[in-house]
Amino acid sequence: MQKGKIGVTTENIFPIIKKFLYSDHEIFLRELISNAVDATTKLKALSSMGEFGGELGDLTIRVELDEKGKKLTVSDRGVGMTEEEVNKYINQIAFSGAEEFMKKYENQSGIIGHFGLGFYSAFMVASKVEVITKSYREGSQAVKWACDGTPDFTLEPTDKAERGTDIVLYLAEDSAEFGEKTRIEALLKKYCSFLPVPIAFGKEQKWEDGKYVATDKDNIINDTHPLWMRKPTEITEDQYAEFYRKLYPMADEPLFHIHLNVDYPFNLTGILYFPKIKN
Repeated sequence: MQKGKIGVTTENIFPIIKKFLYSDHEIFLRELISNAVDATTKLKALSSMGEFGGELGDLTIRVELDEKGKKLTVSDRGVGMTEEEVNKYINQIAFSGAEEFMKKYENQSGIIGHFGLGFYSAFMVASKVEVITKSYREGSQAVKWACDGTPDFTLEPTDKAERGTDIVLYLAEDSAEFGEKTRIEALLKKYCSFLPVPIAFGKEQKWEDGKYVATDKDNIINDTHPLWMRKPTEITEDQYAEFYRKLYPMADEPLFHIHLNVDYPFNLTGILYFPKIKN
């Protein structure tokens, strides 16, 4: 087992992360899912270039919640990481000190986008985080990284049959809200509804004998092929209207819409709806 200290220059970096990394702590889930999508997309790209010859298999990202144990897990079957990569991408946070950090980012919203800190947003809501990962590279040894919110971490070999990464969050007492199924499902729908990789949260429910029971079918919370990615000639007016009602169920019907497909000077696809103005 390897033991060490994460590469920071202050013992106080984790309290700063917890309080000031993002103004809304709920963002942590968006960040972790985005990382999982990136890892999956990268594997698909490697496969298309012939640099990964294995079977892609089921690439669904899975979010699991243990409500009783207050434990949240985000799992992907993407590229995964080797021990060397964990040391490179997780254990080295290049901050020049808490004082300079605070001075430079007095406006909290200015932090977003300045660092690759998506993973560390987990510590805003978790008292302990584990990363269990195995690289897509043939013959790779799976490793487990664990940290309890201090610069101390452990990194050791572990058993993991499939490639990819599991991030396990042990939720802190002051973040108990994220241990509720309804809260997590709402956040997934809020931030992840149109991500390009399927995201499963539990199983679909059906009404049976006077109660809801779980089926064997994954509860996929996102639409990987949203309406704006399809050709306008394939879409009916009713489908445009239905999509708008799904996004804005309490709004009036829009005046009209424009289906955008721009390729210069940048690529942009989308549907621009014009709502009715009452005043």
